[in-house]
Amino acid sequence: MGSLQDNIEMIPKKQIIEELGSEERARILRKIDWHLLPYVTLFYLLAFLDRVNIGNAKVAGMSTNLNLIGLRYNIAAAVFFIPYSFAEVPSNIALKLFRPSRWIPTLMVAWGLVMTLMCLVNSFQSLIVARVFLGLTEAGLFPGVNYYICLWYPRSERSKRIAIFFSAASMAGAFGGLLAYGIERMEGIGGLHGWQWIFCLEGMATVLVACVSFFFMHDYPETAKFLTEPERLYIVNMLKQDANNLSTRFRTQFILQAMKDYKTYVQIIIYMGLLVPGYAIALFTPTIINELGYSAANAQLLSVPPFVAGCIATIIVGIYSDKHKLRGPYIIGCTLVALVGYILLYTNYRAGPSYAGACLAAMGNYPTVAIALAWAGSNAGGDLKRGVVLAMVIGVGNLGGICSSFIYIDPPRFHIGHGTVMGFLSLAIITSLFAMWNYNRLNEKKEAQCLAKNITDDRGHAFEDMGDASPLFRWAPRLVRGATLTDGYARYAI
Repeated sequence: MGSLQDNIEMIPKKQIIEELGSEERARILRKIDWHLLPYVTLFYLLAFLDRVNIGNAKVAGMSTNLNLIGLRYNIAAAVFFIPYSFAEVPSNIALKLFRPSRWIPTLMVAWGLVMTLMCLVNSFQSLIVARVFLGLTEAGLFPGVNYYICLWYPRSERSKRIAIFFSAASMAGAFGGLLAYGIERMEGIGGLHGWQWIFCLEGMATVLVACVSFFFMHDYPETAKFLTEPERLYIVNMLKQDANNLSTRFRTQFILQAMKDYKTYVQIIIYMGLLVPGYAIALFTPTIINELGYSAANAQLLSVPPFVAGCIATIIVGIYSDKHKLRGPYIIGCTLVALVGYILLYTNYRAGPSYAGACLAAMGNYPTVAIALAWAGSNAGGDLKRGVVLAMVIGVGNLGGICSSFIYIDPPRFHIGHGTVMGFLSLAIITSLFAMWNYNRLNEKKEAQCLAKNITDDRGHAFEDMGDASPLFRWAPRLVRGATLTDGYARYAI
């Protein structure tokens, strides 16, 4: 095979995707990976660390110093999610209007400053105010990066990238325990408690990374300087083909399409069913382990293995989800693993089996969140609608974090918390089964429509403003083995 430049020059644009080999495709995608994924993964690691380090600070003495009696800690954990949820859709719209390399680092500077200044909180009331502003400033990062990934990769390649990016959440849990174990020993330095130093140092790290990222983050494939001109042409055409030539313009009708689509709300329910357990793990794992009879310091350290297991599982499951081009079955399978973990936590009184249950819960739950987001992003047609759908799924789903904050109120066994989480996991399974059935049903209707009316890919521009209502759009993500492009479309199943 000749060089990529030679291939591009020898064939028409519309044949680029078909003619170039899988090795060239893989090489270009790996090149994009190295220039995008390390940065966005680090961004989310810092974001999640700043979001949930309140759990480590609680164990490190914050509850005593701020007199967090009764439900005060739960309230402080919960108020974060209110502005966080409602600011996500506006933030993703702003991301479409402004450059990602400017919008995302600006958000990081803002929440990093809030996190740093949280070291000055000296009362329950000031902690509440700080958590509200942290939620507001951090809101755009997670949906923004998920949308950003969708602008660079075709649908069949997103799950493992989102999994790598989202694995930072479980890494943050692991690092949070390790950092808290070391930082809380700074007790008294500078007149601050150890838990205040947790907020200060982790916030300063976010601000530093944000300032550097202004110079290293890329915007879109069309403007990426690390790609050659032929590589840019290849990626742009591949993404257009993957999106069925749907519109990339900013128009209000695409926002309304996302808000009126019932499938958006199905994905929201799936995501909420997975996120309530996810936040419960992040916010209360140190507390749960502490209640198993371990000291506060050992609870910080013992919170690391469940998050490490969750991180490894997230990456492995994301890779195989893309390899097999399946979303729903992987969500259901992993959710069943998490259910087993919570059953162990719910039914056992011994520390050993309960700790094993905590590890299984993290291993089963964390991979599902990344796959659910890849599923939601892949099944929204058009750039702006995809961005709004992702922001709605993440935003409304994150309201489940309020629930997570108030269910672990009955130590030491936490039957209310574990029972509620098992209910949400069951909801995610049932809704995923419905989504799989529904997407297959809708695909079959579109295939029949295309055959009856002889609608082929070369008519794609006639439907560019229809989003996923276009007869050429197929709900992804699995191209049936052995299927070929027939009459301009491919048969998809879930």
